[in-house]
Amino acid sequence: MRALTWTAMSPPSMVVSRTATSTVNFRRISLRRDLVCVRATASSGTAVSGGGVVEAVELVEIGERSKKWKWKGEYSVNYFVKDSPEEVTPASQTVLLVHGFGASIPHWRRNINALSKNHTVYAIDLLGFGASDKPPGFSYTMESWAELILNFLEEVVQKPTILIGNSVGSLACVIAASESQRDLVKGLVLLNCAGGMNNKAVFDDWRIKLLMPLLLLIDFLLKQRGIASALFNRVKDRENLKNILTNVYGNKDNVDDTLVEIIAGPANSEGALDAFVSILTGPPGPNPIKLIPEITKPVLVLWGDQDGLTPLDGPVGKYFTSLPDQLPNFNLYVLQGVGHCPQDDRPDLVHERLLPWLAQLSST
Repeated sequence: MRALTWTAMSPPSMVVSRTATSTVNFRRISLRRDLVCVRATASSGTAVSGGGVVEAVELVEIGERSKKWKWKGEYSVNYFVKDSPEEVTPASQTVLLVHGFGASIPHWRRNINALSKNHTVYAIDLLGFGASDKPPGFSYTMESWAELILNFLEEVVQKPTILIGNSVGSLACVIAASESQRDLVKGLVLLNCAGGMNNKAVFDDWRIKLLMPLLLLIDFLLKQRGIASALFNRVKDRENLKNILTNVYGNKDNVDDTLVEIIAGPANSEGALDAFVSILTGPPGPNPIKLIPEITKPVLVLWGDQDGLTPLDGPVGKYFTSLPDQLPNFNLYVLQGVGHCPQDDRPDLVHERLLPWLAQLSST
């Protein structure tokens, strides 16, 4: 999820890639003359809510199996781990799931079981979200989240790991990969990567330029405690939150009470308001466009074409869709009808692309 709208999430699929192996039926369509794209429709499994059957982890299990790690000996960070039930093989990977703005570990509940059948799955609540600490006075930055990820890999996971992130979680993974000096990061999976911690990042998007005076005014107003509190209470109201999520998701059936609780629950914890204000008014952080060329590890990019927060025709979206023709380590799939958080909106389509890519990565 990306800041300002508080959330992000969305349905079928298009491909922009050098290699494409899948169990779907394809029909060629046109997106741009210099890109080869196809629409994919799932050919197996029982259709549920516009997609294939996906077994989700119960929130109770996530809560019971979650652990705590002390970051820098001071901050309590919540994380979850689920090992593969099968014997570990050379094809097994270790992955770390990193959520977006306003979300937490349960936002990956529809993906954990599919991944953990063959891989060891870690998921983390970034500082300021979920069940992790929300320390008073902490200045949240993209760089601090990237540092947290690298420290977590070094101290807890202790093996080369594939980072899988959504929105600002994707950007934190990009920064971590660009700064890793010890081969802690084995690969990246980016789901609708954000251009920055907040909307002030994308200055060369005409839509942001038009809104910039309003964004600066919002920054000023959010620094007034009473105004910030009133706005935050309005945003986290469950009915308002459900309306926001419905506008963000392509698959409306997945905007259920469970999802609303996943977002609204942590927003009621101590320190959540301070985190909300700090993230929206803080520096946007490093631009992914400048960092991507530094990354030589394999990268899989999945992008929902109905994303209104980081749209395909915006500067960040255009840049990522150009990468497969420029960098040999990049594969990109555009998911048709999908919004900002594909992993929860249409997890079946994400798994169609992600699981074969992980298997292929193991064999190379």
